[in-house]
Amino acid sequence: MKNFVVKTIANAGALAVAIWLLQDITLTGDDTGREVLTLLLVALLFGLVNFIVKPVVKLLTLPLFVLTLGLLTLVVNALMLMLTSWLAGGVDLNFHVDGFWTAVLGGLIISVVSWALNVVLPDED
Repeated sequence: MKNFVVKTIANAGALAVAIWLLQDITLTGDDTGREVLTLLLVALLFGLVNFIVKPVVKLLTLPLFVLTLGLLTLVVNALMLMLTSWLAGGVDLNFHVDGFWTAVLGGLIISVVSWALNVVLPDED
């Protein structure tokens, strides 16, 4: 359970950095408390998408991963971020990613920040 909470906090922190750095990734709320709640819910949704959808996509595109020497990971991360944005709109969360190239850059930022946070935060169950 502790590992799940740590990963969710790392996702939330990484998403917050991407939102802060990129003007085309937006998260809005009525007040600060509502924005934090929305950020945590989007982080949960992003973690769920990465847990369920991403392995399937990676398995189906395995030959392309080998062919591109792993660079396809940037595209897959961008697609997962765009899928999270679309799903967030479906459940009435105020999170939006505007454009594929913004999603590529956002996915790169989220990957780096999430990795750094997972190194710093404890992960034992």
